[in-house]
Amino acid sequence: MTRNISFQDQELLRIIGEVLHYIWDPIGVTGVPQARDEYYGYVRPVFTLLRSRASDADLSAYLEQIVINSMGLPSHKERSDEAASVLTSWRDYQARVVA
Repeated sequence: MTRNISFQDQELLRIIGEVLHYIWDPIGVTGVPQARDEYYGYVRPVFTLLRSRASDADLSAYLEQIVINSMGLPSHKERSDEAASVLTSWRDYQARVVA
């Protein structure tokens, strides 16, 4: 079943994928074109958090939980914080533009 989503939501989903790949990138695949889809499994959960008005801290904590508990890697707190900040800024920008 395909669900119709707004242009703004499509754009936010695309941005999340870009930010996860190019900014967050805990496994270091930014320069590998074949790995472009490596973080796609996290896009929808991050989207849900953003749409529920999660804070930078909440979003960063979620990303850190993935890094540490799911990937078994050491903390990437600076990258998680930066990715969270970019994502919430984009969400807030979209809200101002649409309003």
